[in-house]
Amino acid sequence: MLPEVLSGAVVIGVGTITGIFVAVAVSVAPAMAGMERAEYLRAHALLGKGYHPLMPILVNTVMLCGFALVFLTEPPSRFLFLAGSLLLIGVQAVSHLGNVPINRSLGALEAEGAWQDPRPRWRAWHHLRTVLAALALLLDTAAVLMAG
Repeated sequence: MLPEVLSGAVVIGVGTITGIFVAVAVSVAPAMAGMERAEYLRAHALLGKGYHPLMPILVNTVMLCGFALVFLTEPPSRFLFLAGSLLLIGVQAVSHLGNVPINRSLGALEAEGAWQDPRPRWRAWHHLRTVLAALALLLDTAAVLMAG
């Protein structure tokens, strides 16, 4: 029973993570790319309040459930859950080493003056973590189907 519950949590969780990342990639980030600097900084601050701390908690919870399934399932599902969880570590690493430092730097920016637009760099990091999350979703879904 526990493996089935955790499997459901992993697939729903990583699907939610991937869906949020895709929505940001195809809608939020392009909309923000079209904003003037002051409008962008305000929108970024408002959006950040909703995503943090939800996303790190969600990613870590799903990752830990996936690691638990490594011990509760048989091969090949075991190895697929392991790979999916390792990809979520990659998502966290990209977030903490790429996106979060950029996010923090925005709080110190003024609406006027010289600046180097961080949006292209932020989008590149975001696309990487979106791909990692999508791969985790693929592997975790395959693991559940194989565990049957």
